[in-house]
Amino acid sequence: MTPSHADTVVGERPAAAPAGVAFRDALKVWMKVGLLSFGGPAGQIATMHRILVDEKRWIGEQRFLHALNYCMLLPGPEAQQLATYIGWLLHRTWGGIVAGTLFVLPGAVVMLGLSLLYAGYQEVPLVAGIFFGIKPAVLAIVLHALERIGKRALTSRFALVLAAAAFVAIFFLDLPFPLIVLGAGVIGYLADRFTGLSLTAKKASADGEAGPADTAIDAMFSAGRADHTQPSVRRAIRVLAVWLPLWLGPVAALLLWRGGGDVFSQIAVFFSKMAVVTFGGAYAVLAYVAQAAVTGLGWLRPGEMLDGLGMAETTPGPLILVLQYVGFLAGYRDPGLLPPWLAGTLAAALTLWVTFTPCFLWIFLGAPYVERLRADRRLNAALSAITAAVVGVILNLAVWFALHTIFAEVRETAAAGLRLWLPILHTIQWPSLALAAGAAVAMFRFKVGMLPTLAASALLGCGYYLLTA
Repeated sequence: MTPSHADTVVGERPAAAPAGVAFRDALKVWMKVGLLSFGGPAGQIATMHRILVDEKRWIGEQRFLHALNYCMLLPGPEAQQLATYIGWLLHRTWGGIVAGTLFVLPGAVVMLGLSLLYAGYQEVPLVAGIFFGIKPAVLAIVLHALERIGKRALTSRFALVLAAAAFVAIFFLDLPFPLIVLGAGVIGYLADRFTGLSLTAKKASADGEAGPADTAIDAMFSAGRADHTQPSVRRAIRVLAVWLPLWLGPVAALLLWRGGGDVFSQIAVFFSKMAVVTFGGAYAVLAYVAQAAVTGLGWLRPGEMLDGLGMAETTPGPLILVLQYVGFLAGYRDPGLLPPWLAGTLAAALTLWVTFTPCFLWIFLGAPYVERLRADRRLNAALSAITAAVVGVILNLAVWFALHTIFAEVRETAAAGLRLWLPILHTIQWPSLALAAGAAVAMFRFKVGMLPTLAASALLGCGYYLLTA
């Protein structure tokens, strides 16, 4: 291992590209991934798999799933962290920075525009109609992505049982997501150790086993250009020395400059906390953020969190961008001496910084150790169990989203120790159901892409809304 390679963190020049992946070509692909990353984590991971594994052959199936399993364990948006991980594998630290940033940037720009539109024009029928039409299409996108991921992850009865158990645990028992993840990992580890139960019907070929240079990353490892994936204490210390100040330095500066009562200081502290507890993505923290932002901090009015989540569902990028919308409204409504639009924009940028900077820290610090552990069978069994369980969690999100898209009112109740979501049947929204069914038929039967489906649904929804408003 060459220290100059293994220990570089920020400031290094991109290494020579592995076979077939020039850095400038990677820029184009990561921008494409960022622009097409609709449908929440399920849709985003499926999109990355299609482009990076199936089409580009940059990374193999097993390494992709191994990286995904690690990202599932981290707080924050797993799809963005997966992009960062793969970018780091290909082009070292700068590759990870570029991949992770471009994954978020298109959605962040769109979300800022929607936040400005929402703050000033949320009652305009045209705007409301666009949102009305897009939500059902997003439901179809999530279901389509769920099918794709489920086919790859649930290839044995054991995996199916784990996914079903995870769904029951979170949907009916309301168990916290971190507990489900931990439990699945322990079950997978113990099952492999004591019973020999496998999470896969047949062992897929690991990267590099099917033949030399099967993928671009295989070629890089074969050529000896993967020394940056070797863990070292010195490198870990340098990562911490760079990324911790980048993350927490602005927080400390705001507290010293403006005090703890200032809205920008509150945003920095609040979303820094969110960055370390957001296991399971946006849905997992929605209730906590809504309660704190509405009743505790007074940033939002009741119901506005769901509006923000709807915006995040209809934009590319991670759903956690809903936090950017919350930060924008906080700054917009408490601008001080600044124009409201400028205060909101600065608050949104601050929210993005303290939310996503730690994501790079988690990847650059942990990925070398995760790569070294790829050969550990029992660890892989635990991580594969987590992936199976997450399929059940994603199904829970799809059901929750379907209920709140198709029905205007859904009641939460409890019976026999179980949490139940009961739709109020007479509040069914037939136009939303029709749009969701049409989008599903288009994607499942006729293989229509995400963007045409979204565009068509938005136009239909807008037309209906304008005619009936």
